[in-house]
Amino acid sequence: MQETALKILKTGQNVFLTGSAGTGKTHILNEFVLYLKSRKIIPTIVAPTGIAASHLNGQTIHSYFSLGIRDSIDESFISNLLDKKYLQTRFKKLKILIIDEISMVSPNIFSSIDKILKAFKQTNKPFGGIQVILSGDFFQLPPISKNIDGKRFAWQSPSWKELDLQTCYLEKKFRQDDNQLIFVLDEIRNGQVSQKSHDILNARLQKDLDIDFTPTKLYTHNMDVDRINNDELRSIDKESQLFKYTSEGAKGNIEKLFKSALVQEELILKKDAVVMFIKNNPEKYYINGTTGVVIDFTKDEQKLPIVKLSNGYVVKVEYEDWSIENDSGKVQAKISQIPLKLAWAITIHKSQGMTLDAAQIDLSKTFEVGQGYVALSRIKNIEGLKLMGFNDNALSVDPLILSIDPRIKQASVKAANKIEAFEENQLNAMQLSYIQKLGGTIDKKEIYKEKVLLSKEPKIEEKIANHIKTKNLVETSSNLEDLAKNAGFTVTTIMNHLSLIKKEDIDFDMSKYMPSLNTINLVNKAIEQIKETNHDEDFSEDGKIRLKAIFTKLDEKITYNDIKMAIL
Repeated sequence: MQETALKILKTGQNVFLTGSAGTGKTHILNEFVLYLKSRKIIPTIVAPTGIAASHLNGQTIHSYFSLGIRDSIDESFISNLLDKKYLQTRFKKLKILIIDEISMVSPNIFSSIDKILKAFKQTNKPFGGIQVILSGDFFQLPPISKNIDGKRFAWQSPSWKELDLQTCYLEKKFRQDDNQLIFVLDEIRNGQVSQKSHDILNARLQKDLDIDFTPTKLYTHNMDVDRINNDELRSIDKESQLFKYTSEGAKGNIEKLFKSALVQEELILKKDAVVMFIKNNPEKYYINGTTGVVIDFTKDEQKLPIVKLSNGYVVKVEYEDWSIENDSGKVQAKISQIPLKLAWAITIHKSQGMTLDAAQIDLSKTFEVGQGYVALSRIKNIEGLKLMGFNDNALSVDPLILSIDPRIKQASVKAANKIEAFEENQLNAMQLSYIQKLGGTIDKKEIYKEKVLLSKEPKIEEKIANHIKTKNLVETSSNLEDLAKNAGFTVTTIMNHLSLIKKEDIDFDMSKYMPSLNTINLVNKAIEQIKETNHDEDFSEDGKIRLKAIFTKLDEKITYNDIKMAIL
């Protein structure tokens, strides 16, 4: 159960947290992160992809460990990393590492993380002696890359055994809310799919969905995804905009970049196109995997796309860079392109970690074990499934995982029995001792205070400075009232934001909000007159003219907002 897993996590042991889709692995991790943060300990959260990392406000493994696009490393590479001061600082602070979606992490990458942490922590203890939490389900999709010896799962790395992991196999399902879907998924996991499961799925073949929105389309092959997306784009009777990439560097490195990223050489967009971002830019509220709809293009020469995101924000999408650096940090190759791809349809690999209200899924060309399981476990209810077809492979899972699953469950029972054998006071003492060892607080008043603060903490997209939000919406807001409405602030607050924006970026164009030239001249004249008369009450302590003085001088005929804009 979730409570048992949390007890184990709080004692500081290395943990492998697993269980079928929808059993609440992410929920447990969020609970544990909150527990740590309220005791002033900040864990590090990483995942193999941007989409997976976003579920826990983490970052990608390759980014955090400075791996670039490497799948493996050598001593020379580690030596170069050790020379970087910012990495010394980063890894010195690292006390607890959470790796989510562990099924997608290759043995090479897993071993590389171990080697890097041993080097930076200057110890031979596994992962540098820090607490490691691995979360994921090996019935889900494995990494695309394989080791030379054919091994493809993180648990096949020697580093896995060294960690002496306590296994927590969650059993209660929270995501799926219907017994039919749970029955099918459980049979797939057991490797014995009965006629009943086939009948349940056959009943969903070409079944129209009772929904008022377009369902996400999941396919096994990029080729099908591209075909559907291009067909959808062609069906929009609106002008198209073409965006071409630019590049610098050697041809071979540029080809590597195209292989490792989803960036396209040519991107064609139209108004109303459904898109997905392929780059992280939290300042503009999007990360790798964020979806949205193109609502317009800028009126300048570049004609940049303006996208309304699924989280409600509207952003102007500018060119982003993808680059390869050598071991000295020098850029060897760079691609610049709009960080979008069409997203009426996405591959099942890309959907891993998502929860969908409804989906149109085609499993007729399934080629990878686990694809069907991952696709079907994205939805909450069988009524949300329109199945386009499925083949024999669709309901199969890796035989190797089937063979080790009973051992994983046995290890989980053993771990649960071990932790439950402790008296409550013993367990509390172990947990307090671990927090103290990490340098956290055990003071109950401080913990309560931190919890209150954390409960008020904004979501990731709200952590951006408010004036930056306003700045990003200027392009798409025709007047101050519009801008205030789109940003979710009062006009007075917006005025303060614009003042701050102008201080930071003097060339920023906000002329569309300016009052008439006559108003600006009247305000300037009033300011000159106030300076000439020089009455103390017209000036604030820092020597600035009070707005009220200008307002009064103009016989209260010009609004405060117009006065502020004239001054800007």
